Order: sequence, then structure tokens, then C-alpha cells
Amino acid sequence: MITWIVDTGPLVAYLDADDPAHAKVAPRWDDFTGQLVTSGAVITETMHVVAASAGGPRHLADLVAQSGMEVYDLSRPPELREAATLMEKYADTPMDLADATLVLLAEALKVGDVLTLDFRGFSVYRTRDGRALRPVLEMR
Repeated sequence: MITWIVDTGPLVAYLDADDPAHAKVAPRWDDFTGQLVTSGAVITETMHVVAASAGGPRHLADLVAQSGMEVYDLSRPPELREAATLMEKYADTPMDLADATLVLLAEALKVGDVLTLDFRGFSVYRTRDGRALRPVLEMR
């Protein structure tokens, strides 16, 4: 089964039909039949963004549940140290905690496809074993 790692931008864009990226994200999301995964940091970041919209938090919760998305908690001390190391390494990109946890998730699950709007960052980020991540919105 194909697995996509999901970043904040596509979650927000999918939920907001007025978002400039909605038309690009929604068809790819709707046509995808594999497994979606993300991190708790991405969910937290997305919840913060959609909280400004009426019903936004509920719509996010429903989307996560209905899509069967797996949400991984990467906030234990060893993972936070690894995330901090990545954030320092990619400080010039820059990399935030949500991005760092997605790189850690890619490494742990041995997944390379990421649904993101952050093409600049995710074209640079690498797992510890040097594997690149592939932004799926650029793969068409």
C-alpha cells in the first residue's frame, strides 16, 4: 500500500475551498487510495490555523477520522532531541518542529512521499540515511 506523509499546508488547503492551493490539493487527496500519516505536531499546527474559521477544528477532526489518517506522537524526549538536531541542521531553510517530525516519521516508516506545499524545504530535507523526500504534488 502506498503511504503519504501529510504536512500542514495541504490539510489547510483541503479544508478551505478559498485557499489558493485547494484546487491543486483536493483532487490528489480525493483520488488517493493509500494510507495517510502525519504527526501530532502537524495536527497541532493545522488546528491553530483552522481555529480562525467557524467549524474549522471540527472539520479537521472529521477529516482526520474519515480519511483514516494515522497520527504519530513524536514528542518523547529522544524524538524531541532528534527533531531539534534536524531543526539546527536545516536552520537556513528553515525547518520547524512539524517539518522535523515529518522527516523523523519518513525515516521510521521508510516512506518517501510527502503531501506538502513546502517544496523548497522538502526538496532539501533528508533522513539520517540520506534519503530524499518526494513532494507528491510535484510528481504529476
